[in-house]
Amino acid sequence: MLLDIGEVCERTGVRPSALRYYEDVGLISSAGRHGLRRQFPPEVLVQLKLIALCQGAGFSLTDIAGMFGTGGAPTLDRAALHRRADEIDRQIGELTALRETLRHVADCPAPSHMECPTFRRLLDGAGRRRPARRKRTAP
Repeated sequence: MLLDIGEVCERTGVRPSALRYYEDVGLISSAGRHGLRRQFPPEVLVQLKLIALCQGAGFSLTDIAGMFGTGGAPTLDRAALHRRADEIDRQIGELTALRETLRHVADCPAPSHMECPTFRRLLDGAGRRRPARRKRTAP
């Protein structure tokens, strides 16, 4: 049973323009048309969930395209997934430290932040860090 583009949009929350784009770049395939409306196989719902998951994890559409094999079946590169999970762990650590710094600054009881030794130490540490550049890894 084929799914009309409107039904796919309703079930997934993906806009029709995004579906058309995903099809143009080869992430998904329609099975044909009913009038002017694209029709998709039911497997497209799983593909769209995987696309959403991978986008949420920071993979590019090019990376994601490499995760689909023949017929749209997922062929996931476990090593690439581990590398991305490690990168997320690193980001979590950095964001956790940043959150704690901001909480300390917001709640610091010192009359002036510049009088607070903890704040000064945090500033010294922040001055030594360079903005992290995210490396793109191919799956």
